[in-house]
Amino acid sequence: MPAAAAPIISSVQKLVLYETRARYFLVGSNHAETKYRVLKIDRTEPKDLVIIDDRHVYTQQEVRELLGRLDLGNRTKMGQKGSSGLFRAVSAFGVVGFVRFLEGYYIVLITKRRKMADIGGHAIYKIEDTNMIYIPNDSVRITHPDEARYLRIFQNVDLSSNFYFSYSYDLSHSLQYNLTVLRMPLEMLKSETTQTRQESFDIFEDEGLITQGGSGVFGICSEPYMKYVWNGELLDIIKNTVHRDWLLYIIHGFCGQSKLLIYGRPVYVTLIARRSSKFAGTRFLKRGANCEGDVANEVETEQILCDASVMSFTAGSYSSYVQVRGSVPLYWSQDISTMMPKPPITLDQADPFAHVAALHFDQMLQRFGSPIIILNLVKEREKRKHERILSEELVAAVTYLNQFLPPEHTIIYIPWDMAKYTKSKLCNVLDRLNVIAESVVKKTGFFVNRPDSYCSILRPDEKWNELGGCVISTGRLQTGVLRTNCVDCLDRTNTAQFMVGKCALAYQLYSLGLIDKPNLQFDTDAVRLFEELYEDHGDTLSLQYGGSQLVHRVKTYRKIAPWTQHSKDIMQTLSRYYSNAFSDADRQDSINLFLGVFHPTEGKPHLWELPTDFYLHHKNTMRLLPTRRSYTYWWTPEVIKHLPLPYDEVICAANLKKLIVKKFHKYEEEIDIHNEFFRPYELSSFDDTFCLAMTSSARDFMPKTFGIDPSPFTVRKPDETGKSVLGNKSNREEAVLQRKTAASAPPPPSEEAVSSSSDDDSGTDREEEGSVSQRSTPVKMTDTGDSAKVTENVVQPMKEVYGINLSDGLSEENLSIYLRFVQLGQSQHKQDKSSQQFCSRCPDGVIKLTPISAFSQDNIYEVQPPQVDRKSTEIFQAHIQASQGIMQPLGKEDTSMYREYIRNRYL
Repeated sequence: MPAAAAPIISSVQKLVLYETRARYFLVGSNHAETKYRVLKIDRTEPKDLVIIDDRHVYTQQEVRELLGRLDLGNRTKMGQKGSSGLFRAVSAFGVVGFVRFLEGYYIVLITKRRKMADIGGHAIYKIEDTNMIYIPNDSVRITHPDEARYLRIFQNVDLSSNFYFSYSYDLSHSLQYNLTVLRMPLEMLKSETTQTRQESFDIFEDEGLITQGGSGVFGICSEPYMKYVWNGELLDIIKNTVHRDWLLYIIHGFCGQSKLLIYGRPVYVTLIARRSSKFAGTRFLKRGANCEGDVANEVETEQILCDASVMSFTAGSYSSYVQVRGSVPLYWSQDISTMMPKPPITLDQADPFAHVAALHFDQMLQRFGSPIIILNLVKEREKRKHERILSEELVAAVTYLNQFLPPEHTIIYIPWDMAKYTKSKLCNVLDRLNVIAESVVKKTGFFVNRPDSYCSILRPDEKWNELGGCVISTGRLQTGVLRTNCVDCLDRTNTAQFMVGKCALAYQLYSLGLIDKPNLQFDTDAVRLFEELYEDHGDTLSLQYGGSQLVHRVKTYRKIAPWTQHSKDIMQTLSRYYSNAFSDADRQDSINLFLGVFHPTEGKPHLWELPTDFYLHHKNTMRLLPTRRSYTYWWTPEVIKHLPLPYDEVICAANLKKLIVKKFHKYEEEIDIHNEFFRPYELSSFDDTFCLAMTSSARDFMPKTFGIDPSPFTVRKPDETGKSVLGNKSNREEAVLQRKTAASAPPPPSEEAVSSSSDDDSGTDREEEGSVSQRSTPVKMTDTGDSAKVTENVVQPMKEVYGINLSDGLSEENLSIYLRFVQLGQSQHKQDKSSQQFCSRCPDGVIKLTPISAFSQDNIYEVQPPQVDRKSTEIFQAHIQASQGIMQPLGKEDTSMYREYIRNRYL
């Protein structure tokens, strides 16, 4: 790496809120509790928020003295010891933000967290519980009758459900962006450090700045991408008055991590989904796009692959691939007031110049570069024109916009009626999706932070040579992105994204030198692990937007789902319908209030009195003369100049203003990720170690039978998975009984038979009838008369346990191999006794081994003991003698040092 740069770790990770009658004192510290900061919050203002950030960085002793003085000064009587003047209100791990309805302000604190993933030593946490505290004192509180109702609506947004944060890793940006920032040239970092010190307000950015020349390390902190930040409005009031370490930005979506063990080598597979906070809402209430180009149900999904044996961003191997889902970028909606399971699709506004689509794709070009690939999965053929309305309008918009773009950067449009292929018995849906995925990944490429392996140069692969993206000296960059949509962007979209992610995962593994060909097959431990991650990912996003889990899964489209899934499909469809009809309106009000789309104001209509929230999300309807962009040059000029690279990752003056660059000593805690991850100052327990508790391919997916190939890329039989190992006869009898029951039962309903129920996207194909979970256990139907037979066969045969039957005689080939090794061992003993005469008296049948490698004593196989100098040996011997009561006489140097200490301490 050309520059020594590291992400800045927040120094506010543990918080304690202390309370007096006049103020709240929020004391924050780093995890090692060596640096403290203090916020003073005034409680005497009934409606205003007055916060004072103490600019001093305290030590632990100084904070104790400060709290002692505050306790003493706030007692009711001088010298009183019975009651304290300073109360400890709550302990927390971060500040979500501050919010006000019709009375005073509230502070929202994170009180419980759980580690969900680890990327390069940077921990990602999930919010488990929060606490909302009213700031003003009861003596100055001005009550309002509607305050309690607003509070209930705000708290309907469950912060303990899929909200994530990190103290050192920017979750709102992709891994490619975060590592590109760290790869900035050294000269650029020096100039940016000087500029930051001159332009920012003095004490915050200059504190602790090390001015020594070569020993410093640049710490970099970038502004978050506010589109994926969900508490930006809650932190906006304090953003310019407090230190940046107090600002903890959270995202909403999904985060999951699993461990792929490749012959003992750990590889972490991480899946992060960022849900957009712009035009956010529930299924039928948020469709299409708003006037600013933000679409409904927009989620950016990133899969990250890293070699866990080396955790550093500078020395480790990391790879990522990003794809997007989102509603069709048009003005359209569905009216649910008729209580129909399939409400008709309505185009709300005519947009002949594709204004809203232009704004949307301009955002994508700026963030992802080109090409932008649209995979449209909505229906093309219908008896009654329904989904096809969106397809026709989207084709017209893309055709119009493409005629003004340069030919090499045009938007690629791929229409594919997934429902029609699903109903066909001759076509394999996943095979067709795999072809599309290969073409997409070859166009966009993927990100990897290391150059191509030497093995790929020696043995080049045809698919690897056709890979797109941008190749640089330090690796590869992903340029462009796949944008997948159906109508709801739930079931069909999740399956399509899984197939594209599976294809990209093969290229990522190949780039890190973990497989010999960029190809992965189904029914391997690696793909099963990845499929489970994507199922959890799809279930979570579906619950957030649609109110139920996924209906159709990958197994549904592979047509290997068990026949018992049909009843679960119906229950999921009913659950989704009930949520859309009865609870989505309240959830939408909560989201609007939480994100600051609606601000309660005295004298204006309340949130529950508004007939619609259309004017809250389409702000241009309230302007008299809305500004319009050019109909032909619809893109931002700076963006088009740097294509195919994304403009957000280009080193330019506009992007440098979004960075905070500071210079630290190389052992400063703000950039020491080693201490942040390993935490040598505290006692660790294996039970609490995250890397041991996460899902592992070897423990959860690999068969437990002896003699099975441990490679996670070996195709397994359906009954060989680690979660359904047939270890004894009773389990085998259950499996046989289940197969017989399935054979005698009627076959699963066809696509046509269930197409009448509500669809995942519009209701006309069977996307809505998937399972709650494909990992269902077989029904146990055991007979009491067979219990004795089962107990008799508890002892397993030797061949099943050890892989061989020792009672059988050895074959001649195996016997000759064994005798040869015996002779080899005998000759080794002869070599020890007379190594000089071994070559001349070598017996027949002994293999002559010629060493081809020579390892030094200090290598990965053998470690040379460290050499201890004489002075250290003397110190150690003196320490041992002191424990036995034998004290060494003090020398002149020790005596003078002690006298100097006494003089400075007491005189």
